[in-house]
Amino acid sequence: MVYSRDTMTKREKYFSLEFFPPRDVEALSKLEATTKELLQIDPAYISVTFGAGGSTQTGTLETVRMIKQFGVDGVPHLSCISNTKAEILAILAEIKALGARHIVALRGDLPSGAGLRTAGELMYASDLVALIREHYGDYFHIEVAAYPETHPQAHSPDEDLANFVTKVNAGATSAITQYFFNPDAYYDFVDRAQAKGVKIPIVPGIMPITNYSQLSRFSQMCGAELPRWIRMRLAQYADDRESIRQFGIDVISKMCQELMAYGAPGLHFYTLNGSASTLAIWNNIKD
Repeated sequence: MVYSRDTMTKREKYFSLEFFPPRDVEALSKLEATTKELLQIDPAYISVTFGAGGSTQTGTLETVRMIKQFGVDGVPHLSCISNTKAEILAILAEIKALGARHIVALRGDLPSGAGLRTAGELMYASDLVALIREHYGDYFHIEVAAYPETHPQAHSPDEDLANFVTKVNAGATSAITQYFFNPDAYYDFVDRAQAKGVKIPIVPGIMPITNYSQLSRFSQMCGAELPRWIRMRLAQYADDRESIRQFGIDVISKMCQELMAYGAPGLHFYTLNGSASTLAIWNNIKD
């Protein structure tokens, strides 16, 4: 698998970052400091997540506004679950008014105990992508999610891939993957997607390893496999956070170098609103 130039975005190899909205003024101040520290990466953009059911969409847009003050492209995540078309179009108008031209379009998490029948007017991310294209044409760069190890709610890898292809055909510009620790899963997913005619860039999502219990919980929720050898090493370090961080930097740096050498168009870092580990990894791979 090799990406040709016409499937790239403006930068042939690029780094991007992800934040979540700060919960209060103090957290916002810390995130501003983090943003300043991460500017040395020269990120192509910084995306900002939302809460379940879009509960923190206001915080998302406020954080995007803060990011743009640093001269970086702030990219809001937008989910369609539990929202009407009118509500989504109103949010899109706010996003456009901010001067943002890049969106991460997602289905979003279903409210606890709810099924797809109660999801709202748009049940899938492909519906959201289609709605954006219907009303805004090519105005927005639309990023969608990809799952190298299969979405946890998909019945099979083939079903999950078909859902991804549907998002691409609806008008997605590029994709970010769920994080993973097995590069072969990424290579396999990209090869299978390209065999289905997908030509958009599929950027690996990268999760720094800083906290074993947190990482284990996240991985169980999103279906990312945490290899046994990594689990064993992390368990061995127990509460020694610095050893965990250093081990994580080494493991993830090597994986990123392999991904870039293989032909990945860039890397998208799930920063968890911190800078230290992401910067350490970037310094290891930037040359």
